[in-house]
Amino acid sequence: MSNLPALLLASLNPSSRKQAEQSLQSLSAQPGFLTHLLALVLEAGQDRAVRLAASVYLKNVVKSRWEDDEPPLLEADRKALRDDIVPAMIQLSNASDKAVRAQVAESISLIAKVDFPEQWPELVDKLVGSLSDTNYEINIGVLETAHSIFRPWRAAARSDTLFTEINYVLTRFNRPFLQLFVHTTTLLFSSPPPANLTQVAQAMVLLVDIFYDLTCQDLPPDIEDSHAQFFGPENGLFLKLLLWDPPQLRGDPDDTTPSLPSQIKTGILEIVELFVKLYPETLQASASVEAFVRSIWDLVGGGKRPSVADDGLVSQSLRFIASAIRTGYYKQLFSAKETISGLVQGVVVPNVSLREHELEQFEDDPLEYIRLDLALPSMGGLGGAHDGVTRRQAAAEVLRALVSSGLEAETTEVTGAWIGQGLNEYTANKTENWRAKDTAIYLLTAVATRGSTTQHGVTSTNALIDVVQFFSDHVFQDLQADPGSIHPILQVDAIRFLYTFRNQLVKPQLLSVLPSLVRHLSSENYVCYTYAAISIERILFIRQGNQPLFTQVDVKDIAPQTLDALLSKVEKAPTPEKVAENDYLMKCAMRVIVTARSGLADNYQRLLQRLVMILGVISKNPSNPNFDQYIFESISALMRFVVQANPSALATFEQALFGPFSAIIQQDIEQYIPYVFQILAQMLDLHAGEVPGEYRNLLPMLLVPAAWQQKGSIPGLVKLLKAFLARDAPAMVAAGQLTQVLGVVQQRLIPSKLNDGWGFELLQAVVQHVPSATVQQYFKLLLGTLLTRMQTSKTDKYVYHFVYFLAFCFAIGKEGITPDYIVGTVESIQPQLFSTILATFVIPQVPKMPQKDRKVVIVGLTRLLAQSTLMHQGALAQAGPPTFEAFVKLFRVGQQLSKKEGDDDPDAGLTQIDYEEQTAGYQAAYSRLAAAEAAPVDPVADVRDLSTFVGEAFAGLSGRYPDVREWVGRTDAALTGPFLQGLAAAGYNI
Repeated sequence: MSNLPALLLASLNPSSRKQAEQSLQSLSAQPGFLTHLLALVLEAGQDRAVRLAASVYLKNVVKSRWEDDEPPLLEADRKALRDDIVPAMIQLSNASDKAVRAQVAESISLIAKVDFPEQWPELVDKLVGSLSDTNYEINIGVLETAHSIFRPWRAAARSDTLFTEINYVLTRFNRPFLQLFVHTTTLLFSSPPPANLTQVAQAMVLLVDIFYDLTCQDLPPDIEDSHAQFFGPENGLFLKLLLWDPPQLRGDPDDTTPSLPSQIKTGILEIVELFVKLYPETLQASASVEAFVRSIWDLVGGGKRPSVADDGLVSQSLRFIASAIRTGYYKQLFSAKETISGLVQGVVVPNVSLREHELEQFEDDPLEYIRLDLALPSMGGLGGAHDGVTRRQAAAEVLRALVSSGLEAETTEVTGAWIGQGLNEYTANKTENWRAKDTAIYLLTAVATRGSTTQHGVTSTNALIDVVQFFSDHVFQDLQADPGSIHPILQVDAIRFLYTFRNQLVKPQLLSVLPSLVRHLSSENYVCYTYAAISIERILFIRQGNQPLFTQVDVKDIAPQTLDALLSKVEKAPTPEKVAENDYLMKCAMRVIVTARSGLADNYQRLLQRLVMILGVISKNPSNPNFDQYIFESISALMRFVVQANPSALATFEQALFGPFSAIIQQDIEQYIPYVFQILAQMLDLHAGEVPGEYRNLLPMLLVPAAWQQKGSIPGLVKLLKAFLARDAPAMVAAGQLTQVLGVVQQRLIPSKLNDGWGFELLQAVVQHVPSATVQQYFKLLLGTLLTRMQTSKTDKYVYHFVYFLAFCFAIGKEGITPDYIVGTVESIQPQLFSTILATFVIPQVPKMPQKDRKVVIVGLTRLLAQSTLMHQGALAQAGPPTFEAFVKLFRVGQQLSKKEGDDDPDAGLTQIDYEEQTAGYQAAYSRLAAAEAAPVDPVADVRDLSTFVGEAFAGLSGRYPDVREWVGRTDAALTGPFLQGLAAAGYNI
């Protein structure tokens, strides 16, 4: 491994990256690789770039392979890394190693997520044993590590497993932690301050973070017992820390990074907000909340702390006030009109008014301005993830809290006076006082909103405010104004108002403003045209019940013009990175295509050409995953609807896409390959006749091991291979390609906990589409592979997939693949194995099958029970009654199924796509293209009426198999009796 440093450096260079990554992948399979990599991270004399690259690669190996078994990490290597990594973290305590330490801390967190506490019980003891009263360099490393392990608890769902882990930590960590917390505050408050004050303050930031971690799910007894020490209204440590502000740590006024005291105060207020929400009775035992409110007023009231560095502190202060108001426990503190007036004047208005910083951002960093301006505060969340909330949003949240807490009239009256004052100031001098109107509109938006979501905008409004009338009187004129005639921020405000209150306008009103929004797409102002795109996209997304509000008829006339304006903006960008920068434009284009559907069929060629040209530009340097998702979705949706209207158009799409797609595969552009496979599968599915040669020429490339190394490609590859199997299975068998497909299933997919589900999907396609005689050649071997995995590393997910696969094979009724053939094949592996499988896996799993699978499983079990002679012989006959009971449980639930409105709409999934809600965009893992998804195919579509099918299959069963009466007699009559009576009533007697 002597060339490891050179390979890591080469992986940082775009020209040598691919080759270096492949070499690193091969090296990583060698025993001792992880230990060697960690040693390189710690090698002080090594190039810093090598050490950082090694730490990142270590984290990535842990992330991708620690939990998944493909390719496997040796247990000896796992243990060695667990033994060495905490001491390594402590060894990296020097401030110069901060970047490397962060990567190692994340590695520890990832390992702990899988192995702690069962396989790593000593982890917490190692951390506690490393804490020091004097060495704060080491303390920082230990606390960073602890925080990286505990932080995931904030977003975790409550479960027995989670609380077992938390309690395990608390018994070992909590008391040393509290002792260090108190000791650290003593050092901070000492006079003169310690020489290492900065390091002690950095440790306090982490201690505050960990205090939140330890209390985010439940209140530990030790912390509850020391409540007064921390939260006391007179001498509590938290209130003292809110007042603590040593001059030597204040930092530069122009610095945008929060000072250490500011970070500590922000963290404390996050903790107090958490306690207000989760443990209100603990806080109500004393006047703590009142003391914190007074302290906040002294901290941020009257526009104090205007610097960008204090944005987090001011926002968190306001969020705490909003949360305290929402609880309803402190109504006497906030309900007086004078108090509301003081809040609005002292903390809301100063923080809603635009600062020079925001104006500079509007001009110089418009995308960041937009992202911050549109990020909705997560007031309901307890994750502590508040980074995206601006001062304006936090101030607005105070008004919303007052409105929704029964103080609507008073808040509306007080805020209304400020709104009126702002509008009057604007009227008096429109050129100079445009900021007054901007503040007025923002205040109106805040006080008018009772409920809102990211996806749907405002969902309920303040009954005392007529939003539509305000729009007509004060906002519509700015929406219609010519560019340059008013300040661009007022034009943006008008568009934003429409975006925010889109659900309060009826369809004719929205249709009347759509042309104005389309006109703004041609604006020269970046924020203005981007807001216009965002608003059009969200308006077109509005739904009534299960159906989109806007149809292709509504947008037929404006769709071509809208798409032209959007793509023109994208195309004007000078570099690939700039082209892909503004994903809001591409998302809007996607939504217009999805809404216009076949309305674009007449002139689709030019649109397709432009999308392909944009794809060609951005593929030179993929830089924005969201943009990538939307452009591929746009291409896929355009093809879907145009080919639906005009099947002959498929050839045009193939001609336009085959060249670029082949280049993407050959150049191994890994970000795009998952999308390419999905669209190729979509095109192949659209072919009615024989599979064209161009597709067949792709197959050898898809079946080499290298194609399956990138995990993100696997779902798209499976989708494409399923399309080949459905259309061209005999040719694949003749070419010897089936054995390669099965090799992928056995070696790559089934052994992997991450990808086993895709392996089962491929196997189902093989059983369904490959000739029975060929399936029979491999069936025993395949079952052996599945059972080996069940024996070595069973998971709940794997059991589910395995049981569904068996039911699928029984259900499809394929000639030669009968229930007796399947049961006999299992029994040939080992006698009485099938009865073990039934008892251990099938019978417990069947009643839990999800709704989408129930029909297939019911049909499969019906065929097994009614058609298999082997089920009535020997030991298998003993498995009959419990299998029958499991079947009846599932059937009983299945009868309660009812179709939902829209279940028959093949495009329902497409019209509901909303990546804003998914938040992830894509991982380099896999991003599903909704437009490329075909409607689900029912593998037992020949069974039209399930009850009739079951009745006919079971009718006269005891005549064919005399032991059936005994079967029934050994079942729970309370369960099976009503089922049998129902069959008899329908004329079917077993």
